Amino acid sequence: MSDWKAKRFWKAASAAPAEGGWQVLLDGRPVRTPAKAALVLPTRALAEAVAAEWQAQEERIDPGAMPATRTANSAIDKVTATRAEVAGMLAAYGGSDMLCYRAEGPAELVARQAAEWDPLLDWAATRFDARLAVTAGIMPVAQDAAALERLGAPVHAMEPFALSAFHDLVALSGSLVLAFAVTEGRLDPQEAWRLSRLDEEWQIEQWGVDDEAEALAQRKRAAFLDAARFWTLLG
Repeated sequence: MSDWKAKRFWKAASAAPAEGGWQVLLDGRPVRTPAKAALVLPTRALAEAVAAEWQAQEERIDPGAMPATRTANSAIDKVTATRAEVAGMLAAYGGSDMLCYRAEGPAELVARQAAEWDPLLDWAATRFDARLAVTAGIMPVAQDAAALERLGAPVHAMEPFALSAFHDLVALSGSLVLAFAVTEGRLDPQEAWRLSRLDEEWQIEQWGVDDEAEALAQRKRAAFLDAARFWTLLG
């Protein structure tokens, strides 16, 4: 049955110390990942957040209401084994960062993009010594190889849990620079999401809201904010 969901079988979820970090216990028994690995988390704050998700479940388990658990499972079951490949894929966003691709018109949108996005590219140039080139239209612009290497270095240095959260920040926004701005504290996650949506919000101003597109955008926004929260819980 496609609507089948597992039933809650525990009374209390809690966080407790474990070898190598923190674990989540359900009535004293440790939680495991879908691949049956030990769910050992790097910080107490993250373990408590995951435990809170389990505790909040009602009669039927809703995985969609457990974003921290889902990201932790991904870090252990998937990203740990493919860390270099995931880091390389995310670092490659620097070569096609959304902030570098500007509209050719109208003038009001061009000006808005420059006013909102240029300061972030300036920040990245200072913070990472990585100046990215800007172009108008959709034709690819070649980026300086050394700049891309400097942007990619901190991505490759991330451990699996951080990389899992960073993945969603990059993939959902389409911007390596915006993701760094969140993780480095340059931008509030809400503001970063708004900046990733400049083009879409412009279209809404001109033509109105499409309900289906808006619903999808709200789901992506929630996932982006969940990823930002996961990152902070690692600190």
